[in-house]
Amino acid sequence: MRKTFLLILLSTFLFSSMEIMLKLAGSDFNPIQLNFLRFLIGGIFLLPLALRSIAKKHLKINRQAVKSFALTGLLCVLVSMTLFQLAVMYGKASIAAVVFSSNPVFALLFSYLILHETLSRPNLISVIVSVLGLIVIMNPLHLSNPLGMTLALLSAITFGFYSIISRKVSQTEHFDGVTITSFTFIFGALELAALMGLSHLPAIANLMNQNAITKNFAMIPYFAGINMSTIAMILYLGIGVTGIGFATYFIAMERSDVATASLVFFIKPVLAPIMALIILHEAILPNTWVGIAIIVVGSVISFVGQRAATVENTMNHDDFLDTVAAEGADADAKLAAEVADVKNELHQQEAKVASKTGVHAKTTN
Repeated sequence: MRKTFLLILLSTFLFSSMEIMLKLAGSDFNPIQLNFLRFLIGGIFLLPLALRSIAKKHLKINRQAVKSFALTGLLCVLVSMTLFQLAVMYGKASIAAVVFSSNPVFALLFSYLILHETLSRPNLISVIVSVLGLIVIMNPLHLSNPLGMTLALLSAITFGFYSIISRKVSQTEHFDGVTITSFTFIFGALELAALMGLSHLPAIANLMNQNAITKNFAMIPYFAGINMSTIAMILYLGIGVTGIGFATYFIAMERSDVATASLVFFIKPVLAPIMALIILHEAILPNTWVGIAIIVVGSVISFVGQRAATVENTMNHDDFLDTVAAEGADADAKLAAEVADVKNELHQQEAKVASKTGVHAKTTN
């Protein structure tokens, strides 16, 4: 358990530093290019673990698996993480971190709508409380940065949707979390590369350059800006935050359970704004602190509910095993008694036959 929590702490630190590093790297790289580089590097970094898992389970990357990875890559990298990258660019890193950490709440809603999983009372309360916290942070009556906030919220919603689709792929294709993540990153990076290629077409580039918001989608470079002063930042984002961050998260989940691993998203709303305050000097408004506290309360409610459900399921499973074992012992005892009765009856019959045979022999003599 100690190793599991160390993995969770490492994953939490890496995830909490993500927005800060993206903000710092945003001055040297195009936001779409940065998204492409970090997920390509992260996917390749996780690939040896994914291939080992595939070989161990005797699985294959067939046509259906390719379609599944193309879909998860589209949802995660091309849509959700691109929106998130833009949210960090156009808004505050601290706000983007807090809003994105609400993605498990949307995953609960999508699990209810898509997988038809039961939405327990704690989870329902968690959804309501977390949404209330988001409203407090967004402060709709005095919204100062609607674009950054909207992008962050859309990123959280689409990532929650990706989480459910990824879980469904895991159930149908039997791939583990690290394998799905690796191929999702690689396929998503390739899809993003295709989109970046379209941005070099003169007609599309001219169209994008006409607006200040869309100009980042014109003539998107692939590897420009990578030099000795920026390579460490790119490797940290690709290998550290994206590769090791997700790997430790999924390994912690496999060592424990989803509820325990989800502590990452419960701690991040508190840690990320503090790191942004120290490193980026981003001021944290009072309503943001109140919203963070509300979201943490909602997350704790969800965590406690999931842990209680896990314990209850474990107890029910243990009770079932005990019942099966008791019934098996009773059945063995009854079978042993029946076998003993049959043996006694056979011995009695053999004795009677031997007795009759002895009497017959005396009469004959």
